[in-house]
Amino acid sequence: MVKETFINLPLAKKDLVTDALLNEFSKYPLSKSQVARIVKNAGISRGSFYKYFTDLEDAYQYLYHYAMLQIHIPVRKMQKFSSGIFYKMVVNFIDQTQTSKFANLVKMHILYNEYALSQHFPDVKLLQLNSQNWSAMVLSHSAIRMILENENQKEKILTYLKAGLELLEEGAK
Repeated sequence: MVKETFINLPLAKKDLVTDALLNEFSKYPLSKSQVARIVKNAGISRGSFYKYFTDLEDAYQYLYHYAMLQIHIPVRKMQKFSSGIFYKMVVNFIDQTQTSKFANLVKMHILYNEYALSQHFPDVKLLQLNSQNWSAMVLSHSAIRMILENENQKEKILTYLKAGLELLEEGAK
């Protein structure tokens, strides 16, 4: 968990550190990231870094959470499953991600860091869903991963996603 010292920093300093984290974690997987590069880029001491964050993973978790708040539309509870809503959420997420300053961070997260982290947030949340929503979320996350791995196949993957979500909706009737 990010430390109070970081939370209480003046906004300009906090932005400087956040930008240095974004630079590092957008270029390197978490396993190859270095505090040394972050502190050099931010113009802070190594000691300051550890006053702000417990370790690299803590800094990464802070940044990824911050990025998701900036680009991710919260998933709302649906009274009734809607393939159209799921599809639109994926398309919006992909579009917002690809046009944001966090594009490389999200790509690095999904392709390299997601399973390296000690806590798998999506797994916990997914297990709270009914089977139809669980299937749609797994399918949606898989489509996002495939698009980030192979952006030139985006339209084809989205076509398959839409068809798969529609099958889930039909199967429930």
